[in-house]
Order: sequence, then structure tokens, then C-alpha cells
Amino acid sequence: MKIAIDARMYGPMQGGLGRYIQQLILNLEKIDDQNQYVVLLRQENWTEYYPKKSNFQKILVDIPWYGWKEQIFLPKIIKKLKVDLVHFPHWNVPLLYNDNFVVTIHDLLLLHFPTRHASTLGPIFYWLKNKMFKTTLSHAVQKAKKIITISEFTKQDIIQTLKINPEKIVTTYLSPLEKTADEVPFSIYQKYEINRPYWLYVGVAYPHKNLFKLVDAWEIFCKQHGHTYHLVLTGKKNYFYHQLEKYIQQKNIKGIILTDFVPDSELPELYRNASLYVFPSLYEGFGLPPLEAMQYDLPVIASNRTCLPEILEEAAVYFDPEDPHAITVAANLVIKDHDTRKNLIAKGQEIIKKYSWEKTAIKTLQIYNNTK
Repeated sequence: MKIAIDARMYGPMQGGLGRYIQQLILNLEKIDDQNQYVVLLRQENWTEYYPKKSNFQKILVDIPWYGWKEQIFLPKIIKKLKVDLVHFPHWNVPLLYNDNFVVTIHDLLLLHFPTRHASTLGPIFYWLKNKMFKTTLSHAVQKAKKIITISEFTKQDIIQTLKINPEKIVTTYLSPLEKTADEVPFSIYQKYEINRPYWLYVGVAYPHKNLFKLVDAWEIFCKQHGHTYHLVLTGKKNYFYHQLEKYIQQKNIKGIILTDFVPDSELPELYRNASLYVFPSLYEGFGLPPLEAMQYDLPVIASNRTCLPEILEEAAVYFDPEDPHAITVAANLVIKDHDTRKNLIAKGQEIIKKYSWEKTAIKTLQIYNNTK
């Protein structure tokens, strides 16, 4: 087959979605010599991917996601490619595209956590935007040959919320990045001014990530322990991180470091030196960062919501994410109890063996081949 992959969100700058697209393509290259692949990239990530095999090629499709150009021009470009199948790795499938495609639905976040309060649009335009999202999502799941999800939780969410036949949905788990030999230690003190033990969070600051409650928990922790630790929040600064920063300043809470975007080459050193990893999210389709933390023998405390108990199993201490005191209790347990800490690290090493990007690619390739 000739398969197109919409990789306009390719790369770590686009968070978990971008990493999924990146790792899927890189691992498909390793296992598939039969099918022909066309990888669609934007100008901003054009240099992040260079095909290593002759059956993979990339083309420039510099169309922003979610806008009218995506709806009108993207279907025309894909049709000219004369492909047998398209993989849309996100719900934003153009309404005008009805040829063979599979779609990955990572979660139904925007249905459960609409971001009206964070939007600069007026109520009418926001309503129209939200209506367009729901229409596009419905088209994607109804017209797709197969729907790929990244956890059983998301699969069940799609079945119950969107009333989709379970036989149409296949779960392919994600995986943390493999540890590589070329990881180069650097001075976290010099670059990020981290000079105490620290809690670590890696990710975006969208409302469902629940970082305001994490900051409240941190305030309680500091009252108990003084300023003996840092809270390090690692993610690209955007509207949501700026809102969080204002909240921290208003409450005059000390010891919190917002690093901005950290490249993959530096994340291992941050994981290796942290005291614990905290993941307070209210809603997740999968939850990669806690697994990445486990690779570096970092104990994890996590929200007890949605897919996280499914993915992390017994390798985390769970808490009610809406209770800052519960977050603090979990943190204190991991910091103070040596046996709990040792047990979490051992279980984490077992859990991460279950996941690999090669397994993700193999299962995805089976889905492609079954759509013939």
C-alpha cells in the first residue's frame, strides 16, 4: 500500500501528541519494508525528520492545524498523492476527506474539559469553534476504517460517550523514550538554578493538568518543611503557564521553578536528580511522563483518575487530585519512607518493560494491513 501519515504535529515541541507521531514513524521505518509511506510535515518541523529508507518520503504541507485551510486544502493535497490509506494521528480529520483512513483518538479531553474560560474568543465565536470540533470529531470516528486509542480507558470513553462499535476500536499503548548512550549530564544548578532536592513535573499546564492544586499542595508542604525543596515545573511557557505564574506570584509562594521548554537531551538529568515525580492530572488518555520518570528510578506519585491506575498499576502512590492535602501526604510518604520508595522504584522497572514504541508500531502496522 501507499500510506500517508499526517505528521504536521511531528516532534517533542508538540508534547505527547508530537512524540507519538515521531516515534510511530521512526519505528515503522524499522519494521516495514513493504509499504510506501508519505510523511506530511510543516515548515517548522521539516528538519526534524529525514527518511532513512527508500520506502519513506516526506513532503511539505505547510498548513496550520484546526483552521479553514486544513479543511479545504489538505484533502486536495492528499488526493493528489493517490494513496491507499491515510493515518490521521489526531481527531482533526478534514470533513471533506472520506477516502480510506484510520484515526488515532488520544482522549476526549475537549468534551469533558472544554477550555471556554481560557479562550479569547467571544461567546458566539467560541460556540462556533466548539460546534466545529464536535462535528469534526464525529466525522472522524464515524468515517474511519479503524479507530486507534492509547488506553483501554479511552476506548471505553469513546464507546460510551460517542456510541461507537467496540470492534472498530483498537488499543495501542504508548511508551517512554528509550534511554540512550549519548545522554550528556549538564549542570542543572547552572542552567535552572536548582540547588535543593526537588519534586518534578514534566508537561503542559492546561487546566486538566491541575497544576493550581499542585501549587496549593506545595504551599502546604513548605509550611511543614520550610524551604528545603524546590518544585520544578518543566514545560513550554504559554498562556496557561503564564496564568499559573501569576497565581504563584499572587500567593507569594517560594521555591517553584518554571524552566520553560526543556529539550529531550536534558530531561534525563532532571529525572535522575529529582526526589519524586508528581502527576496531578484530572484527565489523561495515557500519561507518558510518569513512565519516563520510572526509567530513571524516580518514584512516582500520581492522580487516581482516568487511565493512570491502568497504565502505572502498582508502581505509583495515588492521591485524590482535587485535595492538596492528599498530594502532600503522598509526597511525604515517598520522601520519608525508604521501603515505600524502594518498592516503587522496583515496580516501576517492571512496569516499563511492558511498553515499547516497536510494539506500538507493530500493532499499528497490523491495523494498516487489515484495512486493505
